[in-house]
Amino acid sequence: MSIFRISSREKTLVRIAPITEKPRVDRHMRVALLRARRNAAFAEELKDQQEFDRAISELVKAVPVSQEIAEWFRNEKLIPQEKRSWKKAIRNPVILSIVTSLAVIAGIAVFILFERMHDFPGSDTARKLLTIASATRATQLESVQTEAGALGDLFFMKYRLEHYDVPAEFADLRTDGARVFDDDEGHRVAQISVPENRMQLFLFPADRDPKKAQVREFSGWKFVEQEGWSGAVQIRDGVCFMAALRGEQRDLAPYLAKAQE
Repeated sequence: MSIFRISSREKTLVRIAPITEKPRVDRHMRVALLRARRNAAFAEELKDQQEFDRAISELVKAVPVSQEIAEWFRNEKLIPQEKRSWKKAIRNPVILSIVTSLAVIAGIAVFILFERMHDFPGSDTARKLLTIASATRATQLESVQTEAGALGDLFFMKYRLEHYDVPAEFADLRTDGARVFDDDEGHRVAQISVPENRMQLFLFPADRDPKKAQVREFSGWKFVEQEGWSGAVQIRDGVCFMAALRGEQRDLAPYLAKAQE
């Protein structure tokens, strides 16, 4: 009786043992083969099996293979590879998703760049005030029935706000409410409600250069848009004035045309 015992698992491995002796053969298989060769009962069986397997291998190699079948196995690929055209590649859902995403990102970048090209000192504050205008309710304002141009004196006497004067283009508009509040940067902002076209008028400090502490000036009327609202902004004596209404810039044009008359 051989001293090299072989388990049932190793017997199974021996029966399916490869004919190659390459080092990459699994360790469990190598141990099973070693024990089988040292076991008198299995050594002869293993030898016969491997000789038979080699004979079959040589027979298979000698079988002629057609050119078409040979193409399947070229470069160790069982499936013939067809070069995909760029049209088929574009139709791929993954490629389409990537292209669409890049197009959206590019569109957003262009939109932001276009907006920045039209920015002016105080444009960020003006946009914030447009958001406030869209959310303002009549109960938040103090009832004031007068002409918009008369409120400059009220702002000065009651709140000590200098140069908070409504430009001549909007001075004749009747008001129904007003208030003064601090924005998120602690600046004093005057807000006036005008029934005509549900317009909102704002007066707020102009931007200053942090290094020189000087007002950052700009000329003429500048326009901003936010959440369906449009605003026309002008600066004078260090104070910005903005007329805002729900709509487009062209809706403000009739009021601005008064300055040219």
